[in-house]
Amino acid sequence: MDLLNTLVDKGLRREMPTREEALAVLATSDDDVLDVVAAAGRVRRHWFGRRVKLNYLVNLKSGLCPEDCSYCSQRLGSKAGILKYTWLKPDEASRAAAAGVAGGAKRVCLVASGRGPTDRDVDRVSDTIKTIKEQNEGVEVCACLGLLSDGQADRLRAAGADAYNHNLNTSEAAYGDITTTHTYADRVDTVHKAHAAGLSACSGLIAGMGESDEDLVDVVLALRELDPDSVPVNFLIPFEGTPLAKEWNLTPQRCLRILAMVRFVCPDVEVRIAGGREVHLRTLQPLALHLANSVFLGDYLTSEGQAGRADLEMIADAGFEVEGTDRLTLPEHRVSGGCGSHESAGCGSREGVGCGSHEEGGAGGASSAPHVGERRTDLVAVRRRGAGTDLAPNA
Repeated sequence: MDLLNTLVDKGLRREMPTREEALAVLATSDDDVLDVVAAAGRVRRHWFGRRVKLNYLVNLKSGLCPEDCSYCSQRLGSKAGILKYTWLKPDEASRAAAAGVAGGAKRVCLVASGRGPTDRDVDRVSDTIKTIKEQNEGVEVCACLGLLSDGQADRLRAAGADAYNHNLNTSEAAYGDITTTHTYADRVDTVHKAHAAGLSACSGLIAGMGESDEDLVDVVLALRELDPDSVPVNFLIPFEGTPLAKEWNLTPQRCLRILAMVRFVCPDVEVRIAGGREVHLRTLQPLALHLANSVFLGDYLTSEGQAGRADLEMIADAGFEVEGTDRLTLPEHRVSGGCGSHESAGCGSREGVGCGSHEEGGAGGASSAPHVGERRTDLVAVRRRGAGTDLAPNA
């Protein structure tokens, strides 16, 4: 297919695809999906080999968010039956982080619900970052706390944070359809603040909210312009009790095409499979590893994920290897200068998750064979273990 050959050549040269080429990837048929995966996989292997970076989420404060993001189980007015708790103490957060590190995670993503941190919150998270780094040698820490005020990114950097996550989530044109309590420009501003402070910027998207192909391409092109080190790709978890509970628009094949499009547009950036992979990719998750070089291990912010051991088995069975702390995540040309100077990509997301959208991940099991296009509500399981509970975490 001439399109795919062209996109591979551009990806190997770090050349931007045209908007029309990116749209054409999303428009390919299910019959061509393996060809699309194979082509984008060449670009992924060129820049990242067969390494897979593992990331682990710690939800520092769950629920009761004043923002109205339609996709989020922690939103204002959410009826989702999620865990709700206030800030974890630094030692509690460090113990939760240690479980992920023991499971192979290279980066810990600290996430808190809310519009953005107060200065006291930044102090609290700074203490947590220091504790985690003291107790877990070599771990990278990404913070995901919402919209930042002036100077807050610098304070997080001084405390030892390596990265900051804040997702764009969808295109500028569609943003007002999913959130009214803050703007797309607010999110862009926070990514700029992270960059300016010397933090590794992480920003991604959520697919499956009823957006058009044009919206998906436009947000990914906007992300390339922002030049984050990490782009988490979330697939909407339609939590009951949220406005988007009935939005079941994704198939495993469409998820693969979306990941491939992101890889072609962002060839040398850490692309992370984030929230919703278990729910929407399902048994095709191993194919997605040919497109993305990073995943979250275990559970998410408010929902359960695939068992940590199953994640590791999946990676090994697919012929990939877990990236160790002795390896740089990003290609040398990104590490040696510019925004890639912090070795690796950012974490998932706060609300769409990158660092964990407020509604990621899904677990559970079907009792009978599903039908094509069936809504897999059985795969959406609220997290009841790990941070904020007395039960052992999934890592």
